Amino acid sequence: MAIGLLMLAGGSAAGMFGSLLGLGGGILIVPLLTLGFGLELRQAVGVSLVSVIVTSGASAGVYLQRNVANLRLGMTLELFTAIGALFGGLIAFLLSEQALAALFAALLLYVAVSLLRTGTAEAAQRQAEAGRADPGASPRFGLDLSGPGYRVRNLGRGAAGSLGAGVVSALLGIGGGLVKVPVMHLLMGVPLRVATATSNLMIGVTASASAVIYLFRGEIDPYVAGPTAIGVFLGASAGSRVAHRIDLRILRILFVAVLLYTAVQMLRRAVSG
Repeated sequence: MAIGLLMLAGGSAAGMFGSLLGLGGGILIVPLLTLGFGLELRQAVGVSLVSVIVTSGASAGVYLQRNVANLRLGMTLELFTAIGALFGGLIAFLLSEQALAALFAALLLYVAVSLLRTGTAEAAQRQAEAGRADPGASPRFGLDLSGPGYRVRNLGRGAAGSLGAGVVSALLGIGGGLVKVPVMHLLMGVPLRVATATSNLMIGVTASASAVIYLFRGEIDPYVAGPTAIGVFLGASAGSRVAHRIDLRILRILFVAVLLYTAVQMLRRAVSG
C-alpha cells in the first residue's frame, strides 16, 4: 500500500512536469522506477510508455482548446515518429540494460546542451517574425504548417528528428517528447510554448505504437502501471492548466537541471551494471 502511494505521488510529479514541458513524464518515470523502486529498466520503460499515453490524453485537449498547439504540424511530424517507434520497439529487446541506460544518459546530456544554446534559435525566430529572408525556411508546405507569429523552418530536418524521436521513445519509454521539443524549437523555429503543447499531442500516438510491443512481450506490470498512470493523469491534468502562467525561462532552466541530474544517475547505473 505504501509503495503504491509513493508511485502515485511520483507519477503525479512526473505527469505535471511532463505536461509542462511536453515530455510525457517518461523522463522522470523511468529513473523513478529503476533508481527509486528497483524495477528492471525494460519493465520501467513499458510502464513509462503507458504513463506517456495517459499524459498526452490528459493535457492534449486543454492545449487544443486554448489554441496553443499546432495540430497540423504535430500530425505531420507524427507520421515519421510512429514509424520510428515501431522500429525502436522491435530492436529494444536486442540491447542490454547497461546499453539502454548509457543511451538514456547520452541523450539527456545532448538535449541539455542543446537547450542551453537556444539563443541562436530564438534569434533566427525573431528574424523570421520580422519578415526577413530565412534560408532555412521551408517552402510552401512548411509555411502552411506555420502559426501566428512564427514560420516553420527546416521541415526535412524536423522529419528526420521526429523519426529518431520515435526510435528513442520505444527504446527509453519517454514518448519522444525529449527529442521532439528541441527539434521543433531549435531546428524548426517553433516557440517553446507551442512546441511543448504540440509535443503533448504527439507523444500519446508515439507511445501507443511501441507500448503494444512491450505489452505482447509481458514487460508491463499492471500493479506498477496502475498507480503510476493514475498519478501521471492527475499531475498532467494540473500541469496543462497552469502552463500558460509559468515563465518560459523558468521552464527551460528547470528542464536542463532535471536532464543533467537524471543523466548523471543513469550514467552511474550504466557503469555499475
